[in-house]
Amino acid sequence: MNRIRSLAIPLAVTLAAGGLTALAAGTAQAADVNVVRNGGFESGLANWTCTAGSGATVSSPVFAGAAALKATPAGQDKGQCSQVVTVKPNSTYTLSEQVNGSYVYLGATGTGTQDVSTWTPGTGGGFQKLSTTFTTGPSTTQVTVYTHGWYGQPGFVVDEFSVFGPDGGGGTDPSPTIPAAPAGSAVSGQSASGLTLSWNTVGGAAGYYVYQDGVRVKTVTSGTSAQITGLAASTSYSFQVSAYNAAGEGTKGAAVTGTTTSGGGGNPSPSVPKHALTGYWQNFNNGATVQKISDVSAQYDIIAVSFADATTTPGGITFNLDSAGLGGYTVPQFKADIAAKKAAGKSVILSIGGEKGTISVNDSASAANLANSAYALMQEYGFTGIDIDLENGLNPTYMTQALRALAAKAGSSFVLTMAPQTIDMQSTQGGYFKTALAVKDIPTVVNMQYYNSGAMLGCDGKVYSQGSVDFLTALACIQLEGGLDPSQVGIGVPASPSGAGSGYVAPTVVNNALDCLAKGTSCGTFKPSKTYPGLRGAMTWSTNWDAKAGSAWSNAVGPKVHGLP
Repeated sequence: MNRIRSLAIPLAVTLAAGGLTALAAGTAQAADVNVVRNGGFESGLANWTCTAGSGATVSSPVFAGAAALKATPAGQDKGQCSQVVTVKPNSTYTLSEQVNGSYVYLGATGTGTQDVSTWTPGTGGGFQKLSTTFTTGPSTTQVTVYTHGWYGQPGFVVDEFSVFGPDGGGGTDPSPTIPAAPAGSAVSGQSASGLTLSWNTVGGAAGYYVYQDGVRVKTVTSGTSAQITGLAASTSYSFQVSAYNAAGEGTKGAAVTGTTTSGGGGNPSPSVPKHALTGYWQNFNNGATVQKISDVSAQYDIIAVSFADATTTPGGITFNLDSAGLGGYTVPQFKADIAAKKAAGKSVILSIGGEKGTISVNDSASAANLANSAYALMQEYGFTGIDIDLENGLNPTYMTQALRALAAKAGSSFVLTMAPQTIDMQSTQGGYFKTALAVKDIPTVVNMQYYNSGAMLGCDGKVYSQGSVDFLTALACIQLEGGLDPSQVGIGVPASPSGAGSGYVAPTVVNNALDCLAKGTSCGTFKPSKTYPGLRGAMTWSTNWDAKAGSAWSNAVGPKVHGLP
C-alpha cells in the first residue's frame, strides 16, 4: 500500500506535464457573476460537502475575510470539499481559488464537455492562486466544482473559491446574513475547576462567542463545544453562546447553568490508563452471572454497557435497563453505580450494536440523530462515551460524521471504542477500518473480536486459524501496520468457552500475545518486525461470563495488561 501511494504523486506530475492542466485561465466578462455560494467560507461550511468529515473552517491562515477552509487528507480519503453550482449551457466559466499547501487540486466534473483539473506541487509558504476554465455542454445546467489534497500529505487551506461566468439562474453569491442564536446549550464533564460547554450548529456561522456570566471568555472557530477552565470549586456559572460571521454577531442563545464539583468527590470524567482492560456488561440474562455495574471486577478499566436500542428515528438510539431480567436492578441504582465506578477512575460507556444491532447511519440526518441521541444518553446516565459494535457493516462517511459531531459535544474526556469483527479489519478499504482511520484523532481503542471467525490472513500474507497466539498477533499486526496507533489497538477474546461460539483461548495465550506484540517475547511462529510497547490492552465478552467462570480471565489478563511497559 505504501509503495502504491509513493507512485501516485509522480504520476500526477506526469499527467500535468502531458497537458491535462494546460487550459489557460479565461478572463471574466463584466456581466459575469460568481455562481459559487460561500466561496470565502465566512459562513462556515454552508453549501459545501466535505468527504469523511475532512473539512473545517479556520480563522488563520486566511487570504481575505475572517475565515478559510482547512481540509485534511486521512487514510484513503483525499480531503475533498465540493459544491454543485448552477450554470448556463454552452458557456465558459473561470474556476479559481487561493491555496496554502502542497499537492492541492482544483477541478470541475459534470461539465458536459471536458472535465478539467489543475493542481499545485508548491511547497513554499503562503497563498498562491490556482485557476482553470471549463465550458458547459448544450444541456448542462449544473456542475460540481471541488478541491482536494493528496494521500499522505498534510492539511491544506483554501480561500476565495470562485466560479465566474454567466448567471445560470441561481444568481450570484449573496452576502452573509447575521446567524441565528445557537440552541441546545448543555454542560457536561464538570470538575472542581472546569467543565465542557456544547451547543448545536448554526447555519451560516463562521464561529461562536462564549459568554460566562455576561462576559465574553472564548471564541470558537471549529466545532460546537468549548472547555471552560480556571473555575472555582462548588460554584455555579451562567453561560450563553452567540454565532457570528462576516455580517456580524447574532443574538445570544438561552442561558445554561453549570456547577463545578467540590473537588473531593472522585473523578467525574476519568482518563483511560495507558494500558487498559475492557469488558462488556450484559443488560440481559442469557445464562451468565447477572451483575450490577457495582459487581464488575475492579480489573476492568472500561465497562461497555450492552446494548443501546434503536428507535424509530433513523440513527437514533435509546437505552432501556432490563430491570426485570437483572433481578429488580433499578435505574437510580444503575446511575449511582456508574457514578461510583467513575469516581474510582473507571470509564463506563454505552455499546451500540451487538449481534442483533439494527442501527444504521447512512446519511447526514441519521448521523446527526446518532450524535444527538448518544449525547443525550451520556448526559442522562453519566456514560463517559460509546462503543461501536455494529456487526452488520457501517457507512464510513456518515459514521465519521456522527462520531466527530458527538466528540465535539462530549469534549476531551470522551471515550470511543470499537469492536469490529476480524473480517472488518482485513483491509484498510473496509468500512470499519476506513472509519477508524478517518477519526484517528478520537478513538481510545479498537478491540477487534478474535472469535466467531474462520481462518484469516495475517499481515505477512499467511493464513492463520483462530485459537492460537499467531492468530492474535498476526491479525493485530494488520491494524498496527495499517495506520492505527498502538495505543488504539486491543485484543478482544471471549472470557470463557460459553462466551462465544468459537475462538476461545486460555488467558495464558492472550498474555503470550500481549508479550509478543509489546516486548517481542512469547511469540508463536509469527513474530512482528518490531515491538509495540504502547499497545492499549485487551477486551473480553463479557464481564458476566468472566464472573461465571470465577473471574479467571480478568484475574489473569488484567495484571498482565496493567504490567505492560
